[in-house]
Amino acid sequence: MSNAIPHTWSIAIHGGAGSMTRDTMDAAAIAAHEAGLAAALDAGRAVLAAGGSAVDAVTAAVAVLEDDPQFNSGRGAVFTYEGTNELDAAIMAGDTRAAGAVASVTQTKNPVRLARAVMEAGPHVFLSGAGAEVFARAHDVPVAQASWFATPERLRQLEELKAQPDGWFDAGMKYGTVGAVARDAAGHVAAATSTGGLTGKRWGRIGDSPLIGAGTYADDRAGAVSCTGSGEQFIRAGAAHEICARMRLIGEAPDVAARAVLDEIGAMGGVGGVIVVSSAGEIAQVFTTPGMFRGRADSSGAHEVAIF
Repeated sequence: MSNAIPHTWSIAIHGGAGSMTRDTMDAAAIAAHEAGLAAALDAGRAVLAAGGSAVDAVTAAVAVLEDDPQFNSGRGAVFTYEGTNELDAAIMAGDTRAAGAVASVTQTKNPVRLARAVMEAGPHVFLSGAGAEVFARAHDVPVAQASWFATPERLRQLEELKAQPDGWFDAGMKYGTVGAVARDAAGHVAAATSTGGLTGKRWGRIGDSPLIGAGTYADDRAGAVSCTGSGEQFIRAGAAHEICARMRLIGEAPDVAARAVLDEIGAMGGVGGVIVVSSAGEIAQVFTTPGMFRGRADSSGAHEVAIF
């Protein structure tokens, strides 16, 4: 019988799973990404250490990643095939299972803050496009010009992709979704995810990130999950909810549940990663790609970021 005492609070973040390796990232890029992850982790950790809520913590962490042009969300989001930045985000609170999500927004500085406004101030769960932008203005969610999101490196990536013979889809596994999960001192969990989607996405494509139960889910009876990877397969698996369901209904540990669902996604031809926090504060960070930008911290003093 274990005598382990659950953590008072814990938090995990990710900046996307993908094809990055030590051979494809130089020392400067590694250092810059690690610094960005640490800044986001510190933002969420500060909220929890001060007795704040899991919802506040994941909002704070994801907003930092959205503002960092190294990650594919908010500033630095990838370009669609048509040369625009279309942003998706979701957030969910585990105590009430309240949730908010937005898709295809182009003028909201921090999509996670808009998703939270939808959760807390709107009658619906999921808003998209121009309607979501109208809601943002009505609820004083900060806006930004297109120039805020666009970066030369992301434009270069689009041009590179379009120059390929089959250049219409990011087949190189350069996924860059960001997310956070947390368990606060009151025992509540929350999850948030934000993304620019796939380089070269077309036809209004939306992935798993803003879909409650696919890329984002939280339930105090089990835990909270944020996903990153090949969105189509994560949608088909209902990945985030499936992980929570395995934890709640058959008592699987977070890492076991995560690996089982990622195995199912693999059988469908998909790859990616997940971060999970259980209702007891246990953290799992599991991925089937060469790397996943990630970090974790808890009330015992743990604090670490990693990529490979």
